[in-house]
Amino acid sequence: MKVEFESELWVWAARPDENWTFVSLPVEASEEIRDRAAGLTRGFGSLRVRVELGGSTWTTSIFPGSGRDAYVLPVKRAIRKAESLEPGSTAAVTVELLDL
Repeated sequence: MKVEFESELWVWAARPDENWTFVSLPVEASEEIRDRAAGLTRGFGSLRVRVELGGSTWTTSIFPGSGRDAYVLPVKRAIRKAESLEPGSTAAVTVELLDL
């Protein structure tokens, strides 16, 4: 399953000084992912994904968002730097679920 979307980068409020930056997947896509992945999650409810953002591609995990109906995707500093992104920027993202 592949999900293509645009989302604004945001900083996790629980650790704002550490600059943990995420994008949120669309709610409808997140609902479909939850249905397809029932029982297949890893620690913290995570799922393995391949991500394309600009010219960058990497493998990571998405996580159920606390207090959100959507999964969240961490965007590490090296990717933000390579793609000239900062919190508040909007990014076009493709997420492909692995192991489903």
